[in-house]
Amino acid sequence: MAREGAGLFAAFRVLGLFSGPVPHVLRYHGRHREFYVATAVGRSIHTYNVKKLGIVAVSNALAQDITCLAADRMLIFASYDNILHAFARNKEVVHTYEGHKARIHLLQPFGDHVISVDVDNVLIVWNIQSEEEYLQVDFDKATFAVSAILHPSTYLNKILLGSEQGSLQLWNIRSNKLLHSFPGWGFAVTTLAQAPAVDVVAVGLVSGHIIVHNIKFDETLMKFQQDWGPITAISFRTDGHPVMAAGSPVGHIALWDLEEKKLMCQMQDAHSTAVAGMSFVPGEPLLITNGADNALRVWIFDGPGGTGRVLRSRTGHSAPPTKIRYHGQNGEQILSAGQDGTLQSFSTVHEKFNKSLGRGSINKKKSKKKGLKFDTMALPPITAFASEVAHQSDWDGIIACHQGYITCTTWNYQKTSMGAHKLKPEEFSKHKPIDIYATAVDITSCGNFAVIGMSTGQVDVYNMQSGIHRGRYGKEKAHEGAIRGVAVDGLNQLVITAGSEGLIKFWKFKTKVLVYSTELSSSPSAILLHRDSGILGIAFDDLSISVLDIETRKIVRTFSGHHGRINDMTFSPDGRWLITSSMDCTIKTWDLPSGCLIDCFLVDSAAVSLTMSPTGDFLASAHVDDLGIYLWSNRSLYSLVSLRPLPADYEPSLVTLPSTCPEQDVDVSGDEEPCDEMIEYVSPEQLGEQLVTLSSLPESRWKNLLSLDIIKKKNKPREPPKVPKSAPFFIPTVPGLIPRYVPPEEEDNAQSKVVNLGVLAQKSDFYIHLEEALNTNEYKAPLDLLKRLGPSNIEIELRGLAPEGGGSMEVMLSFLRMIGMMLKKKYNFELAQAYLALFLKLHLKILSSEPNLLEELSKLSMQLEETWIHLQTLFNQSLCVLTYMKSALL
Repeated sequence: MAREGAGLFAAFRVLGLFSGPVPHVLRYHGRHREFYVATAVGRSIHTYNVKKLGIVAVSNALAQDITCLAADRMLIFASYDNILHAFARNKEVVHTYEGHKARIHLLQPFGDHVISVDVDNVLIVWNIQSEEEYLQVDFDKATFAVSAILHPSTYLNKILLGSEQGSLQLWNIRSNKLLHSFPGWGFAVTTLAQAPAVDVVAVGLVSGHIIVHNIKFDETLMKFQQDWGPITAISFRTDGHPVMAAGSPVGHIALWDLEEKKLMCQMQDAHSTAVAGMSFVPGEPLLITNGADNALRVWIFDGPGGTGRVLRSRTGHSAPPTKIRYHGQNGEQILSAGQDGTLQSFSTVHEKFNKSLGRGSINKKKSKKKGLKFDTMALPPITAFASEVAHQSDWDGIIACHQGYITCTTWNYQKTSMGAHKLKPEEFSKHKPIDIYATAVDITSCGNFAVIGMSTGQVDVYNMQSGIHRGRYGKEKAHEGAIRGVAVDGLNQLVITAGSEGLIKFWKFKTKVLVYSTELSSSPSAILLHRDSGILGIAFDDLSISVLDIETRKIVRTFSGHHGRINDMTFSPDGRWLITSSMDCTIKTWDLPSGCLIDCFLVDSAAVSLTMSPTGDFLASAHVDDLGIYLWSNRSLYSLVSLRPLPADYEPSLVTLPSTCPEQDVDVSGDEEPCDEMIEYVSPEQLGEQLVTLSSLPESRWKNLLSLDIIKKKNKPREPPKVPKSAPFFIPTVPGLIPRYVPPEEEDNAQSKVVNLGVLAQKSDFYIHLEEALNTNEYKAPLDLLKRLGPSNIEIELRGLAPEGGGSMEVMLSFLRMIGMMLKKKYNFELAQAYLALFLKLHLKILSSEPNLLEELSKLSMQLEETWIHLQTLFNQSLCVLTYMKSALL
């Protein structure tokens, strides 16, 4: 897990998860006067308000998926395996109860206590606050295997237990006594529910029977039966209507009239999987249901016949998504096609913007009549689709092909429904062949045309607005083998097709003429075009990846390293990275300019589809047997990430998938030693001794050194300051209560007014360092001092080197040697020129009369000329190439 914090992508959050197979819990908040519903989604708990079904809170994630959920007035209890946790404020774990040896499968809050039952038939009563066991009861699995638990209303300290053997037992928990045994009805009890009447309990059986029983007198009041298998959930209406609802494993709900003792109505296909949880909102005609089909629904009973309609819902894919792609350029919507046959749009901003485009259907009207379960008109799941926003408000902007199906469908994002056209070759309009199907689709960037590749090798182009067939590539077919991918470039000039026989062909889009064909090393499994940069990613059946430049039509990069079939590829928006996912459960990022693998991480289940945001901030992934779409944030946008190539023996670490709550990027630098490759690179003062290096000082420090006298003249005031005509005259007074004038001081006539230069002529730090350098020959210290000074101070320092300024010939010689050292080492090159120019300007007379200094100057002159000729040659060469590039017609 060390790499998790330091990789290129960090887990952010998951989209499209709303419910799991764990029954929801309904809670009332007294202060808010509002009902809330909590559902277990993976390792977290989501809390929604019933009023709008808006998400209120997401709890911290537990170590494993939650398998059991319950709640009292203050806390939510959630368990996984044999550990029970209590959440406060819908957020953080405040209590942990450990003591079970097997998986907990039943929970019942009970005043100051909570009761949990595990699959080994051990019942433990916990004290909520102290986290201690109050009581433990072991039941014999052969005679009484606990399968349901209920605290009957007004029954103090008592709980009712149902068993797999069919019998029921009423226990007093405080005294640990069995009060009464009910013989049962010969079938296993699946659920127990309290009726609005005291002493009355509804018992759901595995046979599909519901027994409404009075436990005080041990007599059955009424008996119902449904035909859809075991009872999964029971709930009673409390708003004045004597109605009981029961859920089934196939997703249907039956509503029973308790006065008439008969079936009132059925709500078929309320969920596509078993109804996990069901609860009427107290005092309101609202029923909340959830199921493993990733749906949470609120039904309202306001119509005739007592049937309910969906008032609000939060639904995602009920079967894992197979293909995901960002839609549009703002990076806010992800289109997702799932194995449930639906096409959905998930918003990365807020789930209220999510929308479902519905299921694919041959005939929508017939589908609606038949219902979900018996729909023979439903199309198989979408395997590939392409979308474009250019004309989506005028006509359909999405084209999709279905698994093993010849017809391609269009979809309308604006209308959130299936589109107007079903596209297939005309020769198959009368009969539908079984073994011919569409395999690849693409849509042009203008949104006008769809290009469709078939398993036979033919490639057709259709008009998106009218659905008219606009031509075919090749005489009969484009390729001998099945089409593995089609792509249209950004300007509708080229169509690129890949066939399973191992050829890639380039066609003129309009004239349908074959421009170029190239043979690949292996059979391609998929292609992906980055339209802006004209680079084509090709995944092969031999698990390698190649990158082809469509301008030169040459393969420019080849990558290998995956050990499983490559599922999907995506480019970063700038085209620098190619990100691939494979059945070996890794997600790899390849840097195209350097041709290296720069990031790799391992996930629990293989990513079947990948897509990178057009804004570059997120990578989205969909995984095997997983209903969610997972977002990974691109850490290179907001922190320092090493993009160095990974070593050949790099072992990727397992990264846990993001949870529902956006995860903050944890700064690991405080806790652990920073990685060697992550230390920020500090550029040295000079990269190489043979290079001429400039200083990093601003121009104002050295450029105007020769013009200081002109600057001073310009800055001089035009007129001297004027004295006011009548200046007020004050005689200074001594402070005190009585005002007294200060007597004038007698002037000391003996004091001279001539300034003694000897006192002022103190040696500066720069001067002292230059003197020392004559012996040591180390000129770094005086140079560093000079670099810190401003232009005026530099002039003062250089003036002070001459004998009339309090200097000496030795120090002047030392200064010239410092310039010589700078020219020799070829660093601070412009400073050496500026300092030398000012020095010559100030001391030219003295220099010309001193032979020692003249000799040093002639050495400097030779050095300067040598370096400058070398530089001049390089400058001329570069200018020549630049002029040629600008003027030549390439």
